[in-house]
Amino acid sequence: MEINRKTRIQIRLQNIVFVLLFLVTIGLLAWLSQRYEVEYDWTATGRNTLSDTSIAVLQRIPGPVDIVAFARESQSSAVRRNIRELIKRYQKHKPDIKLRFIDPDTQPDKVRDLDITIDGEMIIDYQGRSEHVTVLKEETITNTLQRLLRSSEKHILYVDGHGERAPHGQANFDYQMFSDQLADKGIKSSRINLVEQTVIPEDTAVLVIASTRIDYLDGEVAIIRDYVKKGGNLLWLQEPGDELYNLDSLAADLHIRFVPGVIVDPTTQLLGLDDPTFALIARYGNHPITRDFSFMTLFPRATAVEFTGKEDDNGGWQAEPFLITVERSWSETGPLQGVIEYQPDSDTLGPLDLGLALSRTVSGHNGETDQEKPADTPQKKQRIIILGDGDFLSNTYLGNQGNQNMGYNIINWLSHDDNFISIPEMKAIDVELNLSESRWAWLGMFFLVGIPLALLASGIIIWLKRRKR
Repeated sequence: MEINRKTRIQIRLQNIVFVLLFLVTIGLLAWLSQRYEVEYDWTATGRNTLSDTSIAVLQRIPGPVDIVAFARESQSSAVRRNIRELIKRYQKHKPDIKLRFIDPDTQPDKVRDLDITIDGEMIIDYQGRSEHVTVLKEETITNTLQRLLRSSEKHILYVDGHGERAPHGQANFDYQMFSDQLADKGIKSSRINLVEQTVIPEDTAVLVIASTRIDYLDGEVAIIRDYVKKGGNLLWLQEPGDELYNLDSLAADLHIRFVPGVIVDPTTQLLGLDDPTFALIARYGNHPITRDFSFMTLFPRATAVEFTGKEDDNGGWQAEPFLITVERSWSETGPLQGVIEYQPDSDTLGPLDLGLALSRTVSGHNGETDQEKPADTPQKKQRIIILGDGDFLSNTYLGNQGNQNMGYNIINWLSHDDNFISIPEMKAIDVELNLSESRWAWLGMFFLVGIPLALLASGIIIWLKRRKR
C-alpha cells in the first residue's frame, strides 16, 4: 500500500479512535465494578455467605441496627478486616446496618465505661436495646439480633416436683439441649415448685407441664387452673396412659380428652425403624405453627388428643389440630409385643391428632371470656398447646428430623412471638472426619514415612535417568 499524506491521516485517526474506545471501555468496566457486585459461594458449608436462617431474621427486623466494634487500628491486626467482611454479608441483605470502629487505645475511658474486655468486641444496638458480642461468628451475631428483636426477655416456667422433665437436666429424659438453644434466642427456662411458690409470676410467657409421673396436690391443680382461667399460656406434654395425675379437672376446663393407648405408625417400619410406636409426622394442619414447615417430625411413644367442646359449650376455645398422623396409624390399647395388629373393637383408627392448639380471647384482668367480659375491658389472646408426647424435645430425640424446629415454633407461638415462627435453626453439614485408631495410624504413617520415601524414590529415579544420558 502506498503511504501518502492521506493514508497517514487515516492511520492516525484510527489510532486516536482506538485509544478513545479503549479508554471508554476501561471506564465503563470501572463504573460497572463500582455499582454491581456478583459473587458466588462454592464452599460446601456456605461459609462465605449468610445462611437462610440469618437472612430470615434480617427480613423481620424493621429499622436500622447500629454496630460499634472496638478493634485496634493496626496494619498487623486482621481483626478489623474480619469484622468488616462478616458484617458486610449482613449489610448486603439489610443496608441500614451501620458499622463503625473505635480504637481502644485512643479512647480508654469509653472502653472502661462500656466494660469492653477484648480486642474485637462489638456492641449491637437496636431500638435502645444493646448486647455485647465477643465471638465473631455468624451464629452468635444472628442469635444476638433475634434476642434484640424480641420486645423483652421471655420466661418459661416448668412445673417441678412430680417427676417432670427438668429444663436444665442432663439426663436423656430431660431438656437441657433445648433450653440452651432457647437461651441463645432470648428465652429463659426455669423451674417452679407450686408448693413453695403458690403464685405463678405475671411475667411468665409459658407454663410447661412436661410428662408428670406423680399426682398433683389439689392446691397445685387449683393454682394451674387459676393461671389458665386468667389467660395464661400453657404447654401440656402428656405421655400415653390412662393416668392424668389429678389433672382431670384441668382437662375438663380445656375440653380435651387423651385417646387411650399408644399411637402405632407402620410408616416408621417402612423407613427402617424397628419400633412401631415411633410416630412419624409429615402431615400438618393449617396453623401458624406448621405453616411453611417442611420438615418431618418424630414422636416416640405418643398418645392422641381430642377436643370435646361443642360450639355452644366450649369455654370460648378455638381448637386446631396441627400434628396429624397418617391414615393407616392407630392407637393401640393392647400389649406392645409380638405381632401388633389393629383391633376394631378396642383400638382407634387414624388419622389421629397428636398435637392440638387452643386459643381464645380473654379479659386482661380476670380471664373472663368474650361472652362474660364487660364493655371496654382490655383483651388478650390466650394460647395453649396440648401434645401427646414429651420425648421429642428431650436430649435424646431433639436432633431427629425437624423436632428442634417444631419446638421453636411451638414456644414462639405460645409466647406470641409469631415473627420467629418458620425461622429454621442453622445447621451445618458434617465437617468432621471420624476415623478409627488404626486408620489414623495408617494415615500418620503415610505422611511421616510414605511421602518422604516417595520423594526419595522419585529423586533416585530422576538421578539414574540423567546419569544414563
